[in-house]
Amino acid sequence: MSLRKGLIIFILLAFGANAIVIVKSVNQETLDSLLAADKSMLLVALGAVFFAWTCDAGRFCALARAAKEKVSFRLGIVLTWLNYFGSAVTPMQSGGGPFQVYVLYKKGVPVGKGIAITLIRTMLTIMILSLSVPAALLWDPEMMDRSPFLKGLTYYVFVVIILLWAFILFTVLFPGVFKKVGNTVILWLHKLKLIRSRRAVMACVNWLDREMDNYILNFKLAFDSGKGWLALSAVLSVLHLLALFTILPVLMYAVGLPFSYAQTIATQAVFMFILYFVPTPGGSGVAEGGGALLYSTLMPAHMAGIMAVICRFFTDYLSIFMGIVVVIRMLGWGVSEDLHKGAAPESEVLKETPAGEEK
Repeated sequence: MSLRKGLIIFILLAFGANAIVIVKSVNQETLDSLLAADKSMLLVALGAVFFAWTCDAGRFCALARAAKEKVSFRLGIVLTWLNYFGSAVTPMQSGGGPFQVYVLYKKGVPVGKGIAITLIRTMLTIMILSLSVPAALLWDPEMMDRSPFLKGLTYYVFVVIILLWAFILFTVLFPGVFKKVGNTVILWLHKLKLIRSRRAVMACVNWLDREMDNYILNFKLAFDSGKGWLALSAVLSVLHLLALFTILPVLMYAVGLPFSYAQTIATQAVFMFILYFVPTPGGSGVAEGGGALLYSTLMPAHMAGIMAVICRFFTDYLSIFMGIVVVIRMLGWGVSEDLHKGAAPESEVLKETPAGEEK
C-alpha cells in the first residue's frame, strides 16, 4: 500500500465513520448540551494535548541519552508528530518507526540506535497498556459485560500481544538465529529476482548483520548503563497516556455529564490497547465507531457518539495534521514514500556508519 493510498483510506474511513456516528447518535438533546457547554474546557483539553506532546518528546530525549546520543526537545516534538502521521497511514499503527529512524539518522544517530530508541518507546507504551488492561478488568470486571464489542476485540488483542512479545524476546535472546532467518529471506528474494544483483544481496546481508549487532548493543546499553534515563522515559510514558486519557473527562465535565475519572481512564486504556492492533490505517473506522459504542457505557447514548468524535480530534487528528506538515516540509513526499515502503535510498544505506562507530 502506497503512502498516498494509506492516507486516503485513513481519511475516508475516519470521515465516513464520523459521519455515521453523528447521524446515528446526535439529536436535539445533544445539540442543546453542546451549546450550553463550558467552552473554556476546550482550552484545558488542548493543554492536555500539548502536555502529552511534551511528555512524548521528553521520552525520546531520555531514551536517546540512554543510548549515549543527544536528541533535542524540538526534534523530539518532530518525532512525536511523525509517529502519529506514520501510524495513521499504516495498519496496526506500525508505520511511525521508519520515519523516526530516518530523521534520527539524518541528525547523526546510527540506524541501529534509532531502531532501538523507537522500539523501546513503543514497547514502553504497550507494556504500560498491557498491564493496565488486566488491572482495569480486575477493578471493573463488569466492563466486558457492558460492551460485547470490547470483549471480542480484547481476546483478539491478547493473542497479538503474546506473539509480539515472543518476537521481541526472540530477536533479543537469539540474534544469531534471527540473522540466519533474515539471510535466508534475502537469498529467497534473490532467487525470486526481487533483489537482482549479488552486490545488492551482499549489501543487504552486511546491513542486516551490522544493524542487528547495533540493535542488540543498544538494547543492552539502555538496560545496563541507561537505567536512570529508561526509568525517566517510563514515567513520561505514564504521564503521556494520562494526559491523553484526561481529555475525555474534561469534555464530559464541559457538557455537565457526571463521570468517574478512574472509570474513564480504565475504559480508555483498554480501548487504546485494542487500537494498537486494529488492521486499518491508524485504527480509523474502529476508533470512531468503537469509541461511540464504548463511551455509551460511560454516558447517555446521545452524547457518546459526538464525544468520541471530539475526543478523537484532540487525541489524534491534531497530531496527525502536524505530522503531515512535518512530512511535507522536512522530508518531502518522495522520501516519505520510500520510507513508507521500507526502503531507504540506497545511497543512505551504503553510507551507513559501521556498528559501534560514534558520530
